[in-house]
Amino acid sequence: MKLKQKVVIFLATGCFIGKIPIAPGTFGSALGLPLCFLLSGTDFLIAILLTTLFIVFSIWIAQNAEKLFQTKDPGCIVIDEIAGFMVTLMGLPFNITSIFMGFIIFRFLDILKPFPIRFVEKRFSGGRGIVLDDVTAGIMGNFILRIIFHYTGTI
Repeated sequence: MKLKQKVVIFLATGCFIGKIPIAPGTFGSALGLPLCFLLSGTDFLIAILLTTLFIVFSIWIAQNAEKLFQTKDPGCIVIDEIAGFMVTLMGLPFNITSIFMGFIIFRFLDILKPFPIRFVEKRFSGGRGIVLDDVTAGIMGNFILRIIFHYTGTI
């Protein structure tokens, strides 16, 4: 295996966290926390730009990893969960409330895949299909968190 292929697998699996036999997506989502923390200290527009770049990068990595694994959307690819969780917390304060609620809501949406998440997953193939359904779950999760925080006066 070439170095590029090893690097793609390493990144796609979230430093091999995706190889954990139980709940790799959950552990992969948690791996997004340090990136969310770093983004929380930046200007919102910079955070949007960096997250967008990460999403594009994730699509490329997931596309290449799917080819290497020779399986459609293998569960060990978790870079999509990282990207989706980053979107979930984007523009929200980085505190225990938003982290905990965002994590639960994102995992719930990512696992159940209500409309339009499943539609996006089926509409796109390859790296786009792997990543964009999680990004959609992240957008929905962010919106749900904002509604909850607005109506409860939290944060």
